[in-house]
Formats: sequence, C-alpha cells, structure tokens
Amino acid sequence: MTEDARFEDAGDRPLNLGALDGDDLQVISALVQDAVFPVTEVAWQPKARRLGLLINRFRHEDKDAADRLGRRVERVQSLLVIDHVLRMASQGVDRTDSDLVLSVLSVTFTPTEDGAGFVELTLAGNGEFRAEVEALEVSLRDVTRPYVAPSRKSPVHPD
Repeated sequence: MTEDARFEDAGDRPLNLGALDGDDLQVISALVQDAVFPVTEVAWQPKARRLGLLINRFRHEDKDAADRLGRRVERVQSLLVIDHVLRMASQGVDRTDSDLVLSVLSVTFTPTEDGAGFVELTLAGNGEFRAEVEALEVSLRDVTRPYVAPSRKSPVHPD
C-alpha cells in the first residue's frame, strides 16, 4: 500500500522537488506562496533555456509544528528553476530597480499543444513573470538551513 507524502514527513530536511505536470506544480506553488526575493535574484539564461530565482521561502510545511511547539516561524532560501524556457516576459515588474523586493502569490501552468505552454509566476502588486516552455519542468530546492523569519510572523492573506 502506498500513500501520499505529508509535510511532516520532511521534518527539518531540505526540500528537493520537481514538477512535470500541473498537479505536481500545485504542490510547488503552495510551498512558494509568500516567498520573497529581490528582483536582482532573477536569472534568465536564454542559452541554457532556464529561468532561475533565488527565493526566501516561508516554510509552510513547518508552520503547524512551530505553532504547536511555540517555536518561531521560519524561512529558507530556495532555488526555483523553470527549464525548457523558449521566451520569458514580465509585467508590472521594474527589473531595473535593484531595491525592488517581490512576493510570490502562485505558480501556474497553462498548457498549449504537445506538452508546451506557459508557466506563470503571479506576484503581489499585480506583477507577473511568464515563461513560455517547450515542456513543463519546474524544480524547487532548499539551499540553506532554515532561519527565523525576520517578521517572526506567518504571512496573512486578507479575505
């Protein structure tokens, strides 16, 4: 008998996940919601056909344990990488403003034909990154140890 992985199965181990379909991407989207990053940490590599972001991800998978044990909530630096990118565009983002800090709301995939489509990173404040991909392949990998969230609070989403 098999069962789906649960957040608590990871414990304090770093995440290393991949998405090859829309269902997988929903998991990554949930994990990167509320991630913050400076616009300077966006790397578009046209020759490698890759878009990479170094994000400061809120550890949603640890929130319940932190609340239960009275620990501070945490963030961790992670690499969010989109492969097979043919073109990349942004909207509502001034990529020349080196002081600009962005916040992720969601990551979605809109398929076109033959497995191609668009990976869209929706950002707070009506910003968006849109990557046209030949095939869906997105990875999320924690690259530092968790640290106490500077705000010491969980993100709040007004209704």
